[in-house]
Amino acid sequence: MQKLLAAALLSAAVFSAPAYAQTAQTAQPPGPAATAGSQEKMMLKGNWRASKLVGLDVYNDGNEKLGEINELILDKDGKVNAVVIGVGGFLGMGEHDIAVSMDKLKFVEEPVRTSATAPGATTRDTTGTQRETTTGAATGATTTRSGDANDWMPDHAVMSGTKEQLKAMPQFKYSEYN
Repeated sequence: MQKLLAAALLSAAVFSAPAYAQTAQTAQPPGPAATAGSQEKMMLKGNWRASKLVGLDVYNDGNEKLGEINELILDKDGKVNAVVIGVGGFLGMGEHDIAVSMDKLKFVEEPVRTSATAPGATTRDTTGTQRETTTGAATGATTTRSGDANDWMPDHAVMSGTKEQLKAMPQFKYSEYN
């Protein structure tokens, strides 16, 4: 009986020793409480993915391709401070990067029109407001945005100026801002 009692005490001590060896952990502050409102779906319809804007073609008002968006520069609050556009070059070689403010771009959700009498495109300015534009006075037609349009990215961006004017702008270099 003494051997049985000694074995029980010894096994209890062996199995509980790791629990005593642990130090007390400091309590972590609780995270934000989950409420019924936070479980609801966020209303994101009509927004664009930043990853889809990188690589987006930029045209001028004459439908000439100026370059493409290479980078979005954000402030600490997540607001887009600048858009880096690669102008010219071929396959990334000889490209001239410039930085412009977001309000210099107009985003268009329909393909580039090549005819001067083509119907207008639905555009969305940087505030997210949709409006109709008519590029062909001869037809006077406007188009409305279809319900199955891709809300996660526009088709292209439009910026005033020519490729030569943009190449004449100061070059954006990341190393100057480190």
